[in-house]
Amino acid sequence: MTGTVLVSGGSGYIAGFVIKQLLAEGWQVRTTVRNPAREAGLRALLGGDTQSLQFFVADLTADAGWAEAMAGCSHVAHVASPFSTEAPRHEDDLIVPARDGVLRALRFARDAGVTRFVQTSSVAAIAYGHGKGHHRFTEADWTDVTGSDVYAYVKSKTIAERAARDWIAAEGKGGGGAMEFVSINPAAVLGPVWTDDFSPSIEVVRQLLGGLLPGCPDLGFGIVDVRDCADLHVRALTAPGIAGERFIASGPFFKLIEVARVLKARLPVQSRKVPTRRLPDWLVRFSALFNPMIRQIVGELGNVRDADAGHALAVLGWKTRPVEDSIVDCARSLIERGIVKT
Repeated sequence: MTGTVLVSGGSGYIAGFVIKQLLAEGWQVRTTVRNPAREAGLRALLGGDTQSLQFFVADLTADAGWAEAMAGCSHVAHVASPFSTEAPRHEDDLIVPARDGVLRALRFARDAGVTRFVQTSSVAAIAYGHGKGHHRFTEADWTDVTGSDVYAYVKSKTIAERAARDWIAAEGKGGGGAMEFVSINPAAVLGPVWTDDFSPSIEVVRQLLGGLLPGCPDLGFGIVDVRDCADLHVRALTAPGIAGERFIASGPFFKLIEVARVLKARLPVQSRKVPTRRLPDWLVRFSALFNPMIRQIVGELGNVRDADAGHALAVLGWKTRPVEDSIVDCARSLIERGIVKT
C-alpha cells in the first residue's frame, strides 16, 4: 500500500530515514522544514525527484504552511518535535511547541482527510515517575509527570502524547470519518548519521569517542537503531487494525560502560580516547551542582528502565538488528563526517 504521506520535520534524524524508506517503497512524500534553504542539501541526501519528494515550509509554533503541506495526503508521520542538548531556560520552551505542534498537525490532518496519523513519541512518555530501581515497561505504562525524576524533555513528550490522544478522542472525526492515531515510542536512537542534525542520543557516542567524559557514570538506556525505528514508523502507517495503539521501539538496555566496551572491542584504534572506568556516583552528583545538564539526569544513577518491544514484534512483525552494530555504525559515521576527531 502506498499513497501520499507527509513526514514532518524533514531535516531531523529519524524523519530522514523514514523519508528514504517511504521513497524506496514508492510513496509520494511531502515533508516540512523550517528553513527553505535546507531543501537542496536534504534532497541530495534523501533522493527522490521534485514529484516524489516535495518540501513545504512550516513550523510547530504557527499555522502557516500546514494546510498546503497536508493537502491531498492520506497519511502523516509526525516526527517533528523540539529537543535541546542543553537544559532549557524554562520547561515550557520544550513543552509548549511539542504539545501545540502535534495538536496543530492533527487539526490540519483531520481537515485534509488524512486516514492514519503516526506520532513519534518516546519511551520518555512511558518510563519515568515510577521510582528508582530496575523496571521493565510496556505500552500500558505512562510517565507520572509529577515524579522527581521527570525533567523538561520527559515532560514534553508525555504531555504531547497525552494531548494528542485526548484530541483524537474529542475531535478526531472529519468529513471522511475518524482519523486513526498511532504512536511510536523510541528509546535512545543510534545508528549512522548523515547530517549534523542528529538525535541527542548520538551525543553519548560522540562524547565517548571524543574523550569528553572522564569516565562512565552509572547510567543507561534502551537502544534502537535509527533504521529500525524508521521501519517501525512505516509499518505503523499502513498496518490494519491498530488504531489507538502504542509501539515501543527499543532493543536491550545498555549501561554507558557497556557502550564504551563495544567501541573498544570493535574499533580498537578509533576508540583510544573512550573511557573504561566507572565514575563514582558522588562525583557525578558533585558535578551536577555546576552543570545543569548533569543535574537533569543525576537521578538516573543506578536506574534500569528496560522497555519491552514485544508488542511491535508480535503485531507488526518488526525486527531489530544487533545493538552492537548500531553503536559501531554510529561511531564510524561520526568519524567519517569529521564530527569526532579520534
